[in-house]
Amino acid sequence: MAPTEEISPRPLDPRLLQLSGISRASVEAHYRLYQGYVAKRNEILGLLGDVDRATANQVYSALRSLKLDLTFAIGGIKNHELYFAHLGGDGGDPHGAFRVLVERDFGSVDAWRADLRATGIAARGWAWTAYDWDERRLFNYLGDAQNTFPVWNATPLVALDVYEHAYFLDYQTDRPSYIDAFFENLDWDVVNGWIASYAIPS
Repeated sequence: MAPTEEISPRPLDPRLLQLSGISRASVEAHYRLYQGYVAKRNEILGLLGDVDRATANQVYSALRSLKLDLTFAIGGIKNHELYFAHLGGDGGDPHGAFRVLVERDFGSVDAWRADLRATGIAARGWAWTAYDWDERRLFNYLGDAQNTFPVWNATPLVALDVYEHAYFLDYQTDRPSYIDAFFENLDWDVVNGWIASYAIPS
């Protein structure tokens, strides 16, 4: 198998160290977790280069274990890169293309926010607002782990981390207050930039 190039963590935007309601200590600890996912992705891909594919088995095999854990590491990378990228803004109600999509598909900004908030409370790991290319609409999806409940042919535009590590330093078990703080730090220009770059129709 051809060697796979290692990747490096994306740098932490300094704006994330001054969020409203989410402390610097929490962000720095959260970022270290993301760095760990990157390191494990690189390590696992290195190990896959030498794994014995002749012993592959669905009950247990080195190949199965490595490939399964790779999905968790890569999910951790992608989810956190979305999460960190769209924080550091002024929050409030969305504007631009995302607002147009939200009002079309949820009826109102308040209805979208209430549904994503409830989805985040119901989830064990993540909640996403994603555009489904088959149904041509936004939907709030729930995920219990980095590598569970991915929806094929859907593009995430808002990524809400609700693992305890995202909020325990600041809110202990008060997840709803953390979710409210998350909304107050979103950068809608970033989200609208993704909509433009993916050419999502509104």
